[in-house]
Amino acid sequence: MAASNCDTCVNYEYDEDDESYYCMVNLDEDEMYRFLTGTQQSCPYYRLDDEYGVVRHQI
Repeated sequence: MAASNCDTCVNYEYDEDDESYYCMVNLDEDEMYRFLTGTQQSCPYYRLDDEYGVVRHQI
């Protein structure tokens, strides 16, 4: 969505069969409308795909 970068989101996964990336969040009708029309300012499901976050937490 507009204010977030999907490439760095944990919900943005690669599908080897289609050889493309997809957002794995199931949006309801209202959320899908806002996404398609570009009226939502930021994605409420965006989470940084920080693979080292767990390691930093353990230190």
